[in-house]
Amino acid sequence: MRENRIRTLWQEGKAVVNGWLAIPSAFSAEVMAHQGWDTLTVDLQHGAIDYQSALTMFAAISTTGTVPMARVPWNDPGILMKVLDAGAYGVICPMVNTADDARKLISATRYPPLGARSLGPIRASLYAGDDYARHANDTVVILAQIETREALANVDDILAVEGLDGVYIGPADLSLSFGCTAAFDEVDPPVAQAIDHILARAKACGKVACVHNGSTKYALERIAKGFQLVTISSDARLIAAGAQAVIREMREGSPDIAQDKGGLY
Repeated sequence: MRENRIRTLWQEGKAVVNGWLAIPSAFSAEVMAHQGWDTLTVDLQHGAIDYQSALTMFAAISTTGTVPMARVPWNDPGILMKVLDAGAYGVICPMVNTADDARKLISATRYPPLGARSLGPIRASLYAGDDYARHANDTVVILAQIETREALANVDDILAVEGLDGVYIGPADLSLSFGCTAAFDEVDPPVAQAIDHILARAKACGKVACVHNGSTKYALERIAKGFQLVTISSDARLIAAGAQAVIREMREGSPDIAQDKGGLY
């Protein structure tokens, strides 16, 4: 069974640096994988990615030592099992609000006796090895996304579910659930308190806490607080930011370049 470097890094007391893929392209995923991310998450929830695209992206990521992960569209057994069979070594499941939701997640992602996952690792056995089925329960990482006030109220019960490795905080949706402006980094005080509370409860339960960030500044601050996996931005946002920086420098650097916004309305 291939090592899951996520678990190795956690065992060494290290934090995992996770990249985010929203663009449905194997080439884009391969380029990102070659930049040194510990993990890359293929986003099937809000990204423009379907299952067939995800399959090719997992294969592209596998040209490197970067660990392939997936965020599924919903807590649905069909897609949960399929992304694992495709070779995802970690899964983030959105909108886990109760312990029952968490148990449903574990049922779909762990083989018996811990869960009820059906056997059929069609690509996972190529990525991980012929002994995948024997070791998958101890190797694959399963994270429940905490992003509502209901989930916050039930966080201890969610964390207590056997087979769950930890929680992944979505600050933007959590902000909306508090009636605040959606943000990754500079969240309003009630949301900041909620994030700190989730982190504390995860630590108390011996589970990992993970969080989405918009910048390296906040990702580093959250690692210092004790978060064990941090996501920074996304492929689409990084492309946009890089392109904007180039165009800004060009327009500021020469009076011979048009100062309008080009193709933007």
